[in-house]
Amino acid sequence: MPFSHHSHSGQFCSHAKCTLEEMIQTAIARKMRVFALTEHMPRDHADLYPEETEAGETEQYLVNKFDAYYAEALRLRQVYGSQIELLIGFETDWIRPSSRTMIEKLLEKFQFDMFMGSVHHVHTIPIDLDDQTYQAARDKSGGTDEKLFEDYFDDQFEMLKATRPPLVGHFDLIRLKSDDPDRTFQQFKGVWRKVLRNLDFIAEYGGILEINSASLRKGMQEPYPKQEICQAFLEREGRFALSDDSHSVEQIGLNYHLVLPFLEGAGIKTIHYLSRRSANSVSKHEASASVSELSTEDLKTLPFWN
Repeated sequence: MPFSHHSHSGQFCSHAKCTLEEMIQTAIARKMRVFALTEHMPRDHADLYPEETEAGETEQYLVNKFDAYYAEALRLRQVYGSQIELLIGFETDWIRPSSRTMIEKLLEKFQFDMFMGSVHHVHTIPIDLDDQTYQAARDKSGGTDEKLFEDYFDDQFEMLKATRPPLVGHFDLIRLKSDDPDRTFQQFKGVWRKVLRNLDFIAEYGGILEINSASLRKGMQEPYPKQEICQAFLEREGRFALSDDSHSVEQIGLNYHLVLPFLEGAGIKTIHYLSRRSANSVSKHEASASVSELSTEDLKTLPFWN
């Protein structure tokens, strides 16, 4: 689709590739209409990833790198803003309650168009990094996927209440490293209650769920979130945006052709997208209430598909 609200570059993300400018140039070449820049927020020293530690990075290094990202994003918007709608934002890493303070400081320091609310850790342990860390988090939860899923959606709920993100990233990311990433969440009654609770809250404050195609390149059958979650959000009059969660130029718009039939199967007839004109800047604890929309039928006619 001609929109992506979630991207990373190798210039500012250690597990991505390509420069930020290369990412933008590729989005333009693929006739994207909106491309959001959402590099990860800085994290505490205790939460550095192995590749960051091996590279000698520190907490201050991550802060400086994010500052450099923001400056480069502003520069590139000046260069390419007439060719594509570039949104400058960031992706949260909700790890513990003190993450709220770090997010608030970022929102006070910079003028953002939007931000993506995400959870990548449970019990402060990464749950999407590799099988070993997923197992460690699962052990902390009592040794089963079911218990870890419950803890994940509880952490997500805390993130949602604390930050009310305009966009909610890969809602069901927790299934990535689980024993069966494609199974229904409804088989776990306690987990499903927490899923519905979180969807109720997102719908109440007006947040938007991203339909994230990254799960497809990772071998799963459905985007994030699964169809059953999308349908439950539709019942709450929830809104959806599109994302590729790209980490290299090769991943920009990747598998969007598989997302179209997914949208139809889920009953999603309208896609929403942000723009600077509608989103403007997002201040602390505020979600953007003004968005644009496009029917999925009109979506099929746009130049991106050529």
